[in-house]
This record gives sequence, structure tokens and C-alpha cells, in this order.
Amino acid sequence: MKITKQLLIVLALTSFGLYSSAQTLIQRDPEIEKMVKEVNADSLKSYILKMVSYGTRNTLSTQSDPNRGIGAARNWLLQKFNEFAKKSNGRFSSFIDTTTLQPVAGSRVERPVILGNVVGILKGTDTADKRIFVISGHLDNMRTNVRDSVGDAPGANDDASGCAAVIECARIMTQKSFPATIIFVTVSGEEQGLLGAKFMATKAKNQGWNIEAVLNNDIMGSNNTSETNIIDNTRIRVFSEGLPAYETEKAARNIRQLGLENDGKARQLARYVKEVGERYVDNLEVVMIYRNDRFLRGGDHTSFVEQGYAAVRFTEMNENYYHQHQNVRLENGIQYGDLPEFMDFEYLRKNTAINLSNLANLAKAPAMPEDVKIETRRLTNYSLLTWATPKTGKVKGYYILMRETTSAVWQKKIFTTDNSYQLPYSKDNYFFAVQSVNESGNESLPVVPVPGR
Repeated sequence: MKITKQLLIVLALTSFGLYSSAQTLIQRDPEIEKMVKEVNADSLKSYILKMVSYGTRNTLSTQSDPNRGIGAARNWLLQKFNEFAKKSNGRFSSFIDTTTLQPVAGSRVERPVILGNVVGILKGTDTADKRIFVISGHLDNMRTNVRDSVGDAPGANDDASGCAAVIECARIMTQKSFPATIIFVTVSGEEQGLLGAKFMATKAKNQGWNIEAVLNNDIMGSNNTSETNIIDNTRIRVFSEGLPAYETEKAARNIRQLGLENDGKARQLARYVKEVGERYVDNLEVVMIYRNDRFLRGGDHTSFVEQGYAAVRFTEMNENYYHQHQNVRLENGIQYGDLPEFMDFEYLRKNTAINLSNLANLAKAPAMPEDVKIETRRLTNYSLLTWATPKTGKVKGYYILMRETTSAVWQKKIFTTDNSYQLPYSKDNYFFAVQSVNESGNESLPVVPVPGR
């Protein structure tokens, strides 16, 4: 018997005792599968070597030198986006979104400086579909002293790797069409306090952008041995917050009452990333980390989380701190510095493909179902879910998702074409959600039901 990825899904479900004849096998979308195969390790390497060649990309570095500093790097990246735009039939446009940073006592900005995010927008083909999906990395980097804007700082992994993933996804995806809009962005000012991401997230909130997911990539292209002597290029971490920071006290009480502390927007996105990413990318496991970020560090996704958006962070499994925020030097036999020689471009290819498959699946999918409810008016060992048709997208049907309360991932997907479904499982013992799905099998993000009375 040939073991396929689809069969493994069934076997896993069977092991949980949740597989039944109602179970629907999830197949790869051929169009997304083709895009994933186009992700190229050599292309990623070329982007990183180019970014490293600018000497430093510190946010406070020169913006007038054509060959050095963040200004030159920014202009090169905009040029790459403009090249992609020529083959997009007018759907892709790019620009540098700027603001002026003013010095603040105690901050990492000591003088006025122009902060610029390089933004590429791939407009969706459905004018009624206002959904936006974002992929990001940060263009800036730092030496041991974050205020040193003159000395060399290669920044190959932190975070040319994340920017390379953004560029490669843009190269491939701008040649395709999606109902929803995708934004490709490399932000600046991350090392100064997530300033570029804050600028963008605040603007998005103030202007009412309908951002449904942010995939932030930061330090995700190396598997080199750290002090633990662990090398691992078959796993990538995805960080996500649990209880949303933006929820009001009343909403938080409701979350606690329903036991949904593990079902916020970011956590649902992380589950989605794991399922879809592992569907399309072989020999790579998505490891969900139940934290918004690592200790003593922060990432640009946090700025979006704080504005109420679903945002997660992709980071390699085992970081090497000799190669982060360090001046390049050889000391006591240890090579310090974020150099290209420590990159694993095949690992970066897989991690980039995880991003691409998720972006494509999200942007091709219908919108999420509306008004999802679970009936709670009576005591019963059955669970009745109801929902309304999504606002946009051609819907083939819906997936009912369920998992045990202690499970990290959804354990069962049941397909239906109706707008209601009764399950022979007690609502007290399981969590449920509903996804919209189209003809090519692309699923929306899941929606957890609220009690219907």
C-alpha cells in the first residue's frame, strides 16, 4: 500500500478515534502545488547576498549612498518589486511608505530619520472582496550596538532571510490571480522597537483595512549548530498569542467561560498554518509555540496583534546567538556575526514555501462563514451548528472542524453543503469551528461558534 500525505491524514485521524465515512480527504490544489515547486533556493541565496552587499542596513545608516546603507537596500528591493509588476497585468504595484522618526529620550533613535517600508500590493480580482493577507520581514539589521549605523552588519539571517521569503513569494505570486489582496512588505525600524511595523499596523487600523492574517518572518533561514549542538532543518516554529491582548474585560470573561483561551485569532491562524503548510511542503514540521514571541526579543507581528489582527511569527527551530546582533569577529575560536556562510538555503526554501502555500490558500479561499453559532438552549449529547453564507467567494460547501479540548490541532473535518450540521458529540467535550471551502479545496480561516440562544 502506497503511503501518501492524504492517507497519513486519515491514519492520524483514525488514531484519535475520529475517522468516519463522513471524513473528507484533503487534496493538494494543483495550482498551489505548482507555485510551491517554483520556490528556488538559488533565488533566495541571491537576494540575501545582495542585501548583505550593502554593508549595513541599520535604520540610522546612510540613505543617500547608492551602494551602502538602508537607503540603497530599500531602493534595490523596490526595483525588484517593479520588475515583478511588469508581468502582473497591472495588478501589482509597489512603493516606499515613509514617515519621519523623531528622537525620543531613552529610545534607539537619536536623531531625525526617514523610516521607509517597502510595500508591494497584489490587488485581488474580486472587487467585492476586501480581505487582505500580509507577509512581512524586516529589512533593517544591527551590530552589537544598535546605534552603530556605520560599521558592517551583514544581517544574512536577521533578517535578510525573512525579506528573501517576502521577495520570492512576490516573484511567484504576482504572476497569478487571487480573489483577495496580498501585501508583501519589508519594514524598517524593527531593531529600534518595531517602528516600521507599528507605523503600518496603526495606519491599517485607522484606515479600516480588513487584514485577516499576517505572516511575519524573522530569523528563519539557518539550522547551524548553536551552543546546544542541535541541527534541525525539518522543523520551523510558529509563535502565536493565546488570549488576545485587545479583548475587553467583558469579552475576556466570555472567553474564559467558554474555555476558549486557546482559540484566539492568532492561535487559529497558527493551526491553519500548520495544517496547510505541512500539506504542501514535504519533510518539514510546523511546531506551534504557545507564546507570542521568544524571551527578551520581539517581532513585527506584535504590532499587528496589538491592533487586533491575527498575526504569527515564523522562526527557525534552533537559533544561534553567536550569529545575532553581533559584530563580525573571531573570538576564542568562535566566529561571531550574521554571515551568509551560516545560512541553509534549502531550509529557507522550505520555510518560504510554507508561507507561500498558506498565502495562496487563504487568498484563493472564500471569505469566512458568517454568524456561526452553536445551539445551547437545551441539554443534549448532540451539538447543532448553524451559520450564514460568507460575504464573498464561490462556496462549494463547509468543513465542520472538531477537536478534543486538550488537542492542539483540529482532529476531524466533516464536509457539508448545508448551513447547519448536527454532530453526535457533546458540546461539553469538544471544540468546534466552521470553514468555507471552494471548488478547488481552498479553506477559509476557521470560525469558532458563539452560543446561540
